[in-house]
This record gives sequence, C-alpha cells and structure tokens, in this order.
Amino acid sequence: MKDMVTEETLLEVNNIEVIYNHVILVLKGVSLSVPKGGITALLGGNGAGKTTTLKAISNLLHNERGEVTKGSVLYRGERVQSLNPAALVKKGVVQVMEGRHCFQHLTVEENLMTGAYTRRDGSSKIAQDLDLVYTYFPRLKERRKSQAGYTSGGEQQMCAIGRALMSRPETILLDEPSMGLAPQLVEEIFGIVKALNEEEGVSFLLAEQNTNVALRFAHYGYILENGRVVMDGPAAELRENPDVKEFYLGVSEEGRKSFRDVRSYRRRKRWLS
Repeated sequence: MKDMVTEETLLEVNNIEVIYNHVILVLKGVSLSVPKGGITALLGGNGAGKTTTLKAISNLLHNERGEVTKGSVLYRGERVQSLNPAALVKKGVVQVMEGRHCFQHLTVEENLMTGAYTRRDGSSKIAQDLDLVYTYFPRLKERRKSQAGYTSGGEQQMCAIGRALMSRPETILLDEPSMGLAPQLVEEIFGIVKALNEEEGVSFLLAEQNTNVALRFAHYGYILENGRVVMDGPAAELRENPDVKEFYLGVSEEGRKSFRDVRSYRRRKRWLS
C-alpha cells in the first residue's frame, strides 16, 4: 500500500448552510472532514442533501442558483469556497457527478483525455496515467475506440471515474457511484475505489444511498437527514449501530424490516434527543 489513512485532514467542511434561489434552505450546519488516505462516506436517502454537500465543496452550486451562506470549506487549511471549479481541480480536488456524465459523442479514450486538460506536465506523463487508468479499468481499454454514448452504464461510470483520475487528483468527490447499476457492477466499482485508495493513495468523499455497500468499503461515515448530519462515526461502528441497522440496512432486533414499515419520528427521537 502506498498510503494509509492518516490524522492529516485534507478537506474540512465547517458548519455550512446552503440556500437555493435565496429562500430555500437545503443544508443546515453541516460539518465533516476527510483525512488524507481515507474513504469517507456521506450517507442518507434521496433528498437528504448529499449531492448539495458535494457541490458546495466543488463550487458547482452557482449553476443551480445555490450558494453557501454560512460556514467555510477548507482544503489543506485554505478556504476554497470562492475558487472556481477549475482552480479547485488544480489543487487536487475533482468531482465525479451523479448520473455518469460522459461526452456521449466522444470515444472512451477521448473522454479520458479531457480529464488531463488542465495538466502541464507533459504528454509522456499523461500517457503513463492513461495506461494506469486502463490497468484499473481493463474494460475501458477494450472499449477505448467506442463512442461513450454506446457503452453500458457500468462502463460509463468507469469512464467518469477514469476521467477524474487523469487530472491526478488527491481527493475525489464521488456522487452516487452505485446508482442504476446491477449489484455485481456495484461491487466491481467499489472494489476499484478501494484499490485506488490503497494503492494510489487517492482520498475519497463518496455520497451514496446504498448504505450497506458504502459502509463495507468506507473508513468513516456521516449520515444526513433533511440537510443535517444526524450521526457520524467509524464505518465499522455504524454498521453495528442498531438505528443504522434498522433504518438503513433493513435489519432490526426483530429481524429484517422495510423502511416504510417504521416511523421516522422514532429514529429522530433517539438521534436528536
């Protein structure tokens, strides 16, 4: 392993609030941190605020008339919330958007090469990194001359992550990597994320609805509900927490349960008391 989780904090989000259209409060005092060499999971249901949190960090909110109105976002101790997204990429932070965003009309390899657009370290190093991406994603090498729009959902997700790697990131913000993928592909994608973390030292903050798989691969997790962090802790502890088991893993002391069969006020009473 080239790198392990350290006590050094790369990314620090301090008590941020996010408002859309000047009136809609979406995030309410969210704080989290991502250590160097860590996989940190941001968990919660649809609409909990996961994607908004990632966009607040990567400065992509303005395109959707959103803004951080309170709190701060720091990367390596420097406030970065006023930087444009391209400047943040140069600092080593890149976001992989939800929905497997690829340039449909470009080939897989052309998509990957767009990730190296901001680099100025020479074509030979870029070629080395392209080979590295193909090492982790051999399926992309097989499809490298195919138009991205004609590849499968799993291949497009791999392409999106590979394109992010071509910028030589220190930290990747990964939004809903399992969305719309078959379970076998989800395992494959998360296995590659783990390998990139352990072998290349890439740190990850991943937003994910699939709590079960995320907590198996992450080191630490934060659970969001209605724009607030309601619980956080080491992933191994969250997996064994009775509330997480009951409301996110579908298992309670009485056995497996459907989320729709339980009333949220019971959870909120325990978590927010």
